Amino acid sequence: MFERFTRPARTVVVLAQEHARMLGATEVESAHVLIGVRETEGAGARLLAAHGITADDVRTAVRTADAASRLPDAEALAGLGIDLDEIRRRVEETFGPGALEGTRAAARRARRRAWGHLRFAPGAKTTLELALREAVRRGDGYIGTEHVLLGLLHPQSGTAAEFLRARGMTLEDARAELDDPGRAAG
Repeated sequence: MFERFTRPARTVVVLAQEHARMLGATEVESAHVLIGVRETEGAGARLLAAHGITADDVRTAVRTADAASRLPDAEALAGLGIDLDEIRRRVEETFGPGALEGTRAAARRARRRAWGHLRFAPGAKTTLELALREAVRRGDGYIGTEHVLLGLLHPQSGTAAEFLRARGMTLEDARAELDDPGRAAG
């Protein structure tokens, strides 16, 4: 399947792995793939930009979700009225995006994951399989960034699909926008 990926679509996969590593993830998630799409030239990135979705928006959402998932007591703290998302937002508002990632603990996690291949989580694998299906559905002989984006919009893709739906993007609308005769392959 990977041989059918365009150069920009291959770059998406490489960037997804790099971002997962930089963010200290144990595996590549669909949200990391979304970051890759937004940071790569192509129809997928153009469509995200047209919807006002920036790479920083996606990275911030990934960091927030990842930080909350690593804290096993987040639910207990919420029961005490402590909102971890609000704390992270305020810290990043004061000290800049990713400020909490600059801690010694975050650096240790990043060093542990700096080498080797990160496996793709089920949602990310599903995204790439759905990208192939979207390319076949469209009759394209390649898999471009637009197909990866369509794969990300399927509900089975996990957190990326949730992120995109929360920002008003739907699979049907994206398909319609990409079916415009002036679209360019990416």
